[in-house]
Amino acid sequence: MAKILIVDDEESIRFTFESFLSDEGHEVTTAGGYNEALAIISRYEFDLIFMDIVLGGETGIDLLKEIKNRDMRCPVVMITGYPNVETASAALRLGAFDYIFKPVKQEILLHITAIALRNKALQDENERYRANIEAIFKSVKDAIITVDKDLFVLEANEAAEKICGLARNSSGKSLGAVQTNCSCKCLDVLKKTISEKKPFEVQRIECEHNGRAGQVATISTWPLINSRGDFSGAVMIVRDETRLNELERDLGERRKFHHMIGQNRQMQRIYSLIEDLADVETTVLITGESGTGKELVAEAIHYKGKRSSRPLVKVNCSALSESLLESELFGHVRGAFTGADKDKIGRFQKAEGGTIFLDEIGDLSQQMQLRLLRVLQDKIFERVGDSTPIKADVRVITATNQDLSRKVRKSEFREDLYYRLKVVELALPPLRERKDDVLLLVDYFIKKFNIKFNKNVTAISEDVKTLFMDYSWPGNIRELEHTLEHAFVVARQNTITVEHLPKSFTVHPEENLTSSPDEKDDGPDAIAAALKIAGGNKSKAARLLGINVRTIYRKIEKYNIQTEEA
Repeated sequence: MAKILIVDDEESIRFTFESFLSDEGHEVTTAGGYNEALAIISRYEFDLIFMDIVLGGETGIDLLKEIKNRDMRCPVVMITGYPNVETASAALRLGAFDYIFKPVKQEILLHITAIALRNKALQDENERYRANIEAIFKSVKDAIITVDKDLFVLEANEAAEKICGLARNSSGKSLGAVQTNCSCKCLDVLKKTISEKKPFEVQRIECEHNGRAGQVATISTWPLINSRGDFSGAVMIVRDETRLNELERDLGERRKFHHMIGQNRQMQRIYSLIEDLADVETTVLITGESGTGKELVAEAIHYKGKRSSRPLVKVNCSALSESLLESELFGHVRGAFTGADKDKIGRFQKAEGGTIFLDEIGDLSQQMQLRLLRVLQDKIFERVGDSTPIKADVRVITATNQDLSRKVRKSEFREDLYYRLKVVELALPPLRERKDDVLLLVDYFIKKFNIKFNKNVTAISEDVKTLFMDYSWPGNIRELEHTLEHAFVVARQNTITVEHLPKSFTVHPEENLTSSPDEKDDGPDAIAAALKIAGGNKSKAARLLGINVRTIYRKIEKYNIQTEEA
């Protein structure tokens, strides 16, 4: 049932129309003139209006204009007793739906009524659709912009102004022309969609405009293609990812602290301690098993502090004999010993104003311990063969995988030096105590080795995950890295499976489940397995076993172990 208004100054016409339409079930209201009709339409809404062109002193054309000014969304059919093309044309130009001539026949009236009401239903449906789309446009926090094939803006929502700097009055203008204060990276994506008629997405790009510096956005585009396959342009969604990017960056910085990977609670405490120590001028002792990342901690302390612009000099105290180490640390003058044909600057002097990192400090001889103690106490040293004191403005960071307190009890390490070094101790947990970091480290190494080996490995299998999570990792992060590096070398597919792991890892992984962290197996089988994991590199194998490199050379010779240097 429809609500219909009849406006005519002839009562017979009003009666006839009302009779015919009421019989069809419609609700009919009548008005005899302009003012009466105006009063009625001010109070009620109608689905259809029939209106005489001639209404006494006023005309139906005047009333039609008023209806259109009020934006009344109902069809108006004009009635005229004098067929006049100009009058009818004027009514249509002003928005009349149709016109009919008197006398009106019932079938013609009902036919036009049916057509007009169908049109009204379509208009209402379109209006509901438009209102829904507009509501969606307003509610969506992403910028939505539609363009035609020539990149002229068809529509843009309110979010487009905030995210893209695109004003709402941009419709009908070239997108490139209205984005004068924008980096316009979205234009390339839109052009690609329009040229190839395919959807595209670009993740996390810097998308800036005036007032939104540092903005990060994800851009998605789709071609506009109707049900008949006609292509008319493209729609673009711009999602502001700035806040999410900042949160992920902050979280990422805590998970990847100066090249150290770890979300484990122990690692988070170490990160905080590193930040506290960065600008505190004190010696630091870093302890932990081989492969736990002691060198990375030393780097973080240095580069986070005020000495970061000065050198960080590293020395492996176990890799050199006592005489060579003394010269390496403090330098020598020409003629100090056989072969000293010129003066040499030592590592302490090279680290002037910066930091010296002494790794494997537990392997220092008693004489070298005494010399280092003097440097720490008096801040001076002499080169080998020279008695001239040299000032040492150097921060000292040391590291060891040995139990120095036990060495002190056995008189193998000076107690006064031990306490001088251990002003602050950073004890790194072994990987078996931070299993929640294993898969995080796996993801990191996968990305690293994909670049190194130019591969596209995307994951490890569930079986490998289970093995990794159950394994005790005696070689810690370094062993995990070498295990994955081996897998990358042999893998020819996108997923690393058990068959890609080193045999020394897969044959006897359970042997490491019950071993104590203080137990070091340096028998022939353990050395051979470590050399295999390290690809024949004796220094890496020594670090995996927690012994110094000189020891592994002696063991290789003692057990006649065949090796191939990587």
